[in-house]
Amino acid sequence: MSHLPQAARARQRTTTSIISRIRAGFAATLAIAVIASLGACGTAGTSANGLTKTTFMLSWAPDTNHIGVYVAKHNGYFKRAGLAVDIVAVAQAGAEQSVNNGVADFALSNLTNVSTYSLKGATLKQVLQVQRKPSAIWCSLASNTSITRPRDFDGKTFATFGSNESDAVIKQMIKTDGGKGQFDKVTVGTSTFQTLSSGKADFGGFYATWEGVQADMYGPKLNCFTEPDYGVPGNADSIGIITNSKTIKNNPKLVKAFTQAAQQGYEYAYAHPDKAAQILVDEAPEANLKLAFVKRSMHVIVDGQYWGNPKDIASDKLVFGTNDTVSTQQYFDFLANAGAYTDASGKVVRTAPKAKNLVTDRFLAQ
Repeated sequence: MSHLPQAARARQRTTTSIISRIRAGFAATLAIAVIASLGACGTAGTSANGLTKTTFMLSWAPDTNHIGVYVAKHNGYFKRAGLAVDIVAVAQAGAEQSVNNGVADFALSNLTNVSTYSLKGATLKQVLQVQRKPSAIWCSLASNTSITRPRDFDGKTFATFGSNESDAVIKQMIKTDGGKGQFDKVTVGTSTFQTLSSGKADFGGFYATWEGVQADMYGPKLNCFTEPDYGVPGNADSIGIITNSKTIKNNPKLVKAFTQAAQQGYEYAYAHPDKAAQILVDEAPEANLKLAFVKRSMHVIVDGQYWGNPKDIASDKLVFGTNDTVSTQQYFDFLANAGAYTDASGKVVRTAPKAKNLVTDRFLAQ
């Protein structure tokens, strides 16, 4: 990938595939004992200036899905809420397990991952949903002329991270397009872009709002297909902020303060995408992000209304951050029917978790 600018190459070194990280809940690594250490939840304490210390964990490298938290910190929303927020890199065990075990108070995740962890004994809840429609794209290199539609994935090699969820999605898309749903797989070791460019795989998963932007701006060009167009129901990408049910029970004031400040940060970012992009670049220098790239990502989010209809938010028809349990439940049911859910022992679970039991809107500013 030597033709990419330094920032884009650095991005590929620090993440494998965004889709693999945000949908990590179905990876084989979840065989780890998620309920092993539930200890005292949270890291909240009091700082020297009287603010309550709390920790927010990234789910991968800093990007526009996290931008509202960076904005809330930069613009002083957390401070005005009485909080001193430490934004920390994702732990090796993952953001979900870190929140479940009390290593972090809050993290970015998605409701699908919360549902998966719930089957393994975790006590997580999503308190604010950022993204309201899927942004996953399943792509081949544009130079691969043998793939022009999802059914062409039949007999090809999928760059995977071992996810039952991704397998179910790809099979459904292929079958909806008239194919058999049969494909080979290779485990990605570094970047999906690199795996496709090397010829080790023919297609893989990305996000339209980040890696899709990267491909458009810097290459390699992609030929992509979306889930809703090919038979995958609901919203797989219900990205949002999670916490532990114990934190909700033991420290509801903390949860309310953090949730409402973050809510304000995301609303600001949605209304002021260019200013928010500058904030992310400035507040996360370790990510080496290019401002033009982050701005483009934010405009894709706004133009695509991925976080909701701005007019509905402005008119209060939609409260930003409200958890959508209808579309997520549709996706959960799809996964259960496909046999993608497993319990802590690895046994397939055919009954989908209930989305309404995994969320709360009580801490949002109405």
